[in-house]
Amino acid sequence: MPHTPDADVILGNEPGSFPHSVLAERHPAIIRQVRESFPYEPAQHRALDALLARCTEGVIEPLPAEAHDRDDWLAWGMARYAGLSWFDVPWLWSESWFYRQLLDAVGYFGPGPWQGIDPFRPSKLAELDSPATAEELAALDDLAARPAAEREQALLHGSLWGNRADLGFRLSAEGAEETAAAPGLVADDSERLRQLLDDRSGGATLALIADNAGRELVPDLLLLAHLLAHGRIARAVLHVKPYPYYVSDATTADVVDAVRRLRDAQGAAAEYGHLLWHALADGRLRIGAHAFFCSPLPYEDMPGDLRADLAAADLTVVKGDLNYRRLVGDRWWPPVTPFADVTAHFPGPVAALRTLKSDVITGLAPATVAALVAAEDQRWRVSGTHALIQVRE
Repeated sequence: MPHTPDADVILGNEPGSFPHSVLAERHPAIIRQVRESFPYEPAQHRALDALLARCTEGVIEPLPAEAHDRDDWLAWGMARYAGLSWFDVPWLWSESWFYRQLLDAVGYFGPGPWQGIDPFRPSKLAELDSPATAEELAALDDLAARPAAEREQALLHGSLWGNRADLGFRLSAEGAEETAAAPGLVADDSERLRQLLDDRSGGATLALIADNAGRELVPDLLLLAHLLAHGRIARAVLHVKPYPYYVSDATTADVVDAVRRLRDAQGAAAEYGHLLWHALADGRLRIGAHAFFCSPLPYEDMPGDLRADLAAADLTVVKGDLNYRRLVGDRWWPPVTPFADVTAHFPGPVAALRTLKSDVITGLAPATVAALVAAEDQRWRVSGTHALIQVRE
């Protein structure tokens, strides 16, 4: 790996920082949300109460000997962090540990009647069935008459911005004309990404490491469908989480729900849905759900079988904020640290599509950093109003 400056791992122990607010405020709010989503039994309510106390005031307690994934978490650092405050271990690790503990509290891992019940499913389905989603899908009809290259650009930006309120605009014919300006982008390697697809058209395999379900997953699927339909790629592998994670992260069930939502729509959306349904059935689109995607580690530490799978792709697209943190390492990198340096470990060409919702950032021009800091101090890092497209060939 090329030399990069030393950078501290991001922790959550600084009051007033964004990571601290996630641990101290967001996690308790998520526990309340989960508690209200299902008519859980008394034992689950007690377990949720205990988790609330542990995650805000307690320490890391190792999994019991009978836990099905104890060996995995031992390999991922559980013994090293045992006895420490949740705020004093790496933020990425602490967040992942929280979701593992939350699923255990509601009985997801079983055995029992609540085994395998996604505690976040109600909110995921509500988002898929919302009027906003219907409006975005209807906007695809306006886009259908545009040239294929313009459609690809609009769908790329739809995937980039995910569930932002202006996604419908970005998928419209009017929005397609405006995407060249790309307001809000702090780095834009979209031309390099397009050239990579041009160079690999025909028999190429594209891997996409998904982020959120619902209104973010739908644009990801639309982009894959477009690339398959126009021969830009021959195959795609969609990597999702093996179980519910980070509230809205996509699982296999969420992929099926999203494809079904498209297939049951009208017009162009339905055409995309049928294409994806058949692509899943005939193997042009494959779903991967490796256990490592729910680990608390950066992608530099991925196991050999996952590394080989991603190395087989001609290009991997990494979606979203959490995946970006794992791709570059969740550290206080100077923002001008070259993206190519911190992703040199990745097994093959990689592109990041990310809306900024946490502090870590790399690959920015010095002038861009200066302008952002002058205009917004540090809020641009976490507000979700800025995004990036970065490529390392």
